[in-house]
Formats: sequence, structure tokens, C-alpha cells
Amino acid sequence: MPRDIYLVIGGSGFVGRHIVQQLVARGDTVAVLDLVQRYHDVPFYPADITDQAQVAAALRTSGTSCIIHTASPTAGVKLEDPGLYWRVNVDGTKAIIAAAVETGVRKLVFTSSASVVFVGADLIDVDERTPIPEIPMDAYSESKAKAEEAVLQANGKGGLLTVALRPAGIFGPGDRQAMAGFYQVYERGQTHFQIGDNTNLFDWTYVGNVAAAHLLAADRLDDPPPAPVLNDLPEMPKSPEEVPPLTPAEERVVRYGLSPVDATIGYRRTPTSVARPLGPCVTPPPNAEALLSAFNAPVPLDRPIMRTRFDALSDSMIARSKLHDPSSSPLQVAGQVFHITNGEPVYFWDFARLVWHHLDLVFPEQAKARKTSLWTLPKSLGMLAAGGAEWWGWLMGKDPTFTRFKVSFSCARRWYNIEKARRVLGYEPQIGVDEGVRIMVEWWKEQHFASKS
Repeated sequence: MPRDIYLVIGGSGFVGRHIVQQLVARGDTVAVLDLVQRYHDVPFYPADITDQAQVAAALRTSGTSCIIHTASPTAGVKLEDPGLYWRVNVDGTKAIIAAAVETGVRKLVFTSSASVVFVGADLIDVDERTPIPEIPMDAYSESKAKAEEAVLQANGKGGLLTVALRPAGIFGPGDRQAMAGFYQVYERGQTHFQIGDNTNLFDWTYVGNVAAAHLLAADRLDDPPPAPVLNDLPEMPKSPEEVPPLTPAEERVVRYGLSPVDATIGYRRTPTSVARPLGPCVTPPPNAEALLSAFNAPVPLDRPIMRTRFDALSDSMIARSKLHDPSSSPLQVAGQVFHITNGEPVYFWDFARLVWHHLDLVFPEQAKARKTSLWTLPKSLGMLAAGGAEWWGWLMGKDPTFTRFKVSFSCARRWYNIEKARRVLGYEPQIGVDEGVRIMVEWWKEQHFASKS
């Protein structure tokens, strides 16, 4: 099968740029569609994505077979026109879908957001079954949810295959939102303030890992389902019990043991009776060589997988998913949504302090003056203070830097289960949180000193 020709919509932006760079690095043909051209290493098509004709013209000219759609107004900022979220994310995405079908594009990978299921309450190890809330957190999350819905509904229409990815807490070089906020706190000498008790685990995701997930999704979009879909059976099952058992191909997806995510903390194997280091001993056991060999060998992936019927990838839940959508398989990429994270949630303020630690290495004089005592504010008090800051900002006609949204964000438990992405996409985080922060701050340092020169 010929290699795809890619058009990255929003390729001048944060995530889009990293996707372009990874496509170029592996030798793919790629172009960018955006409003503004910031880079000049690939062909560029200026277009308004809400205009189907403009998008279709770019698709025809470029010969695109795979669209990667990352374009969106930035989340969590105050727009002069809040309706822009809906026009770009919803109307724009629908125009892209229509243009793709019109021009015969085969694949569409959509960058959704993990925030579509977040309303400020705790999310603990949640998977893709978590429902979209009826009352959204904000205009950005609502528009992303509606755009994601349109993308998934378009799967299979006019020969188009679609998939949606939900990255969480993206950071890395090129980030001018999260990093800017952490630097602002650092520059103002406010790093000794903490809101909440810092027991809330939070998912941050390195942008290079997010880009790699998009490439994986694009590569595997046209993989056939590992078993016939229910619509292809002679008779439609009426209950989960009547759904055929998993095929060997499906079992290969869900039955093998996943290794721990070790991008940051590394891997430490637990000794067992058949695989362990010897330790101090006068006389080695007769099977000493076998014990050491087994301990130093890679962990076998044929370990038994213990699942309950509530598990997203249990036989019964897979059967229910098939009945819910008999035209597709929950174990294929097309028509699915995947959470994408680093798979290593950290305490929210620990991440912030890791950023500030690396900034200390860049600004040693400021590091010496940084306060080491910790002032902890309860979330309730933080919300009151943020409400006052918002009121004062409204009164003065300025956008407040301290808001109730930021308080809720920094105090929430918000981390996601990525087993489906690891098994079905084959996604594995390559850059850990620690290394990702180091790379991000190094990039920030270069930008900071370049602006001063």
C-alpha cells in the first residue's frame, strides 16, 4: 500500500508543529494548513477551516490521503468572542469532514482533549467509557466534545476512517501556556504558595509523546478489526451472552501482560521464587544460574491477566461495546477515542516544583532569593481569593491572572487510564515527565535570552 500524504491542519501550532517535525523526520510527505505560516520547511496552505471550499482546494492540491486536525483556539483563555471556540472546533471540524469526504481522503485523526469529561470534580484512573457531562466545564471543553462526536460519527462515511485522541496536560518545548504560567509564578517570587494539600494526582503529557500517538493512530487507522463486526454475522446477537467469544487475534490484544510505564522512574523487578538475585550465601542453591538468568531476562508478557466484568477490556464489556456499535470493533482504531497521557500521574505541585527546580539552574541568583517556607491555602480559601481577584479584574477592566478555574484545576485529581491506547494503538510514552520538563525549560531558556538580546 502506498504511503500516506499528510496535511496537518493547525500545523503552525504547538502540537501540530511537533507532529510535522516527526513526520518529516521519518521521511513522510507532509504539508500544513493554517491561518498563519510560522515555519517554512514544508508546503503551506493558508485557509479558513470553517470554509469547506478552501479546505477541499488544499486537499486536492496537496494530494492528501490523511488529515491530522489539531487546530483550535487555546484552552483556558478569555476570548473577546467566546463563540470562536464553537466556530473553529465544531463548525470548522464539520467543514473538514465534509471536505475530506468530497475529495476522497481516507483518514482523519482528530486532536480532542481529556478536558471533555472534566467538570472540576475528581477523575481517578478513568477510561474512555466515562460519559461526556451534560453541563460542560467551559466553552472550550463543550466545543471539543461536540467536534469529537462529529468526527466519530463520520467514521465509515464516504470511505473516511476517523479516530479521536484525548491528550491531557500537554507540556514541552513550544508550550506558551502552562510553562508561561509556571514561569510567571517563579518570576514573581510566589513559588512558596500552595493551594490544597498536594495529594491530587494529575496527568501531564509530553508533547513529543502526543505527536507520536497521532502518527500511530494514522498508521493504524486502516487496520482491519481483529474479528468480524457483528453487522457481518449471519444473525445479530441480542445479548452479550450471544456475542461470539474473542478470536485468537482479539485475545492477542487484551490477554498479554503490559509492562509498567518506566519512562521516568525506571523499572525494578520484584523478586520471586523462580526469578531473584542470590544475595549473600555460603552455598549457592543448585538452581542459582537459572534464578539469576530468569531475574535478568525481560519480564514475560504471557502472565495471566486478571479482569472483572467491570473492566473496560473484559470479555463481557467488549461484548457490550460490540452490541452498542455493531458496525465496528472496540479493539480497532477506526471509530474509537483514546486517552493519551504519560502514564505516570504526579502530584500537581510536585510537577510545578520540578519546573521551578530546573528554572533555578537557569537563574541561580533568583534561586538564592527564592523563599523555602511553604504557605498552604485550603482550596476553599483559594476559591474565595480567586473570586475576589476576578471581581477586581472586572472592576479595573483587566483580565485576572488568578481565577477560580485555576484553583479548581490545580486542586483536582485528574488522571486517566491509557491501557486501551497501549493495547490497540501500541502507544508507549517515550519521554518521561522529568526529561520532558528539562527539555521544556531548556527551550524556554533559549527563548528568554534570545528575547533579551
